[in-house]
Amino acid sequence: MRILVRLRARMDAAYDNRYHNKLRGRIWNALEGTEYGEIHDENRPKPFTYSNPFPPGDMEEGDERTLLVASTDEELLAHVAADLQDNPELNIGEMPFTVTDVSALSPDVGEPGTSGTIETGTGLLVRIPPWRFEEYGIDTEHDEAEFWRPEHTMEPLQNQLEANLDKKHGLFCPDYLPGPSDVDGDLFDGYELIKTFAIPVTVTEGREETWVLSKWRFDYTVRDDDHRRHLNLALDVGIGERNSLGFGFVNKVEA
Repeated sequence: MRILVRLRARMDAAYDNRYHNKLRGRIWNALEGTEYGEIHDENRPKPFTYSNPFPPGDMEEGDERTLLVASTDEELLAHVAADLQDNPELNIGEMPFTVTDVSALSPDVGEPGTSGTIETGTGLLVRIPPWRFEEYGIDTEHDEAEFWRPEHTMEPLQNQLEANLDKKHGLFCPDYLPGPSDVDGDLFDGYELIKTFAIPVTVTEGREETWVLSKWRFDYTVRDDDHRRHLNLALDVGIGERNSLGFGFVNKVEA
């Protein structure tokens, strides 16, 4: 599930690629005082993610942009939608917007037998834990998690994506349903790397780090209802890490 938010620029502005922390703060403000506000400080994946304000690019007063917020929880999205409608001034870093419309969307990868493509709308963050360095043949002097890069090959990326989605499945889906690692078959049929890039990220106020990210197109053919649920979960909460900072947001590519 997701909401589509229409935005209008209130003044000329340069596109702010460091929007992540500011936009996350607005979403948490919308959830303050609700039952969802309590999960803010919990060290676990959060039940929402969001796109960048798109299309990216410098803007003039009156220009239109779009924002998507996704979640497994319809009530959480209802709180965010209500806050954006009641308080339509939305400042994302140095980009001042007015919310002009909010509507609901329910994307679905399709019934078993359906083939399609999922594309990352924002950078994908995958880090390889140090206890798996030897397994993957990673030779490094540090003992901190390693950002995935193409030279690390596909195996660690696929394993980390599945493990991460497993954790989210355990948090946001009924216990009796099998997660991605409980079934035969890969999550995706094909992996097309679009690019890798590094950006500075404000992790918390006053703390900035440089992260290595990647963008992808993933091909799939829905095997069964379990696989459909796993792929739709990716649409609802993102893939990879730090989805509540807006990373790993994915879209179904429309034919």
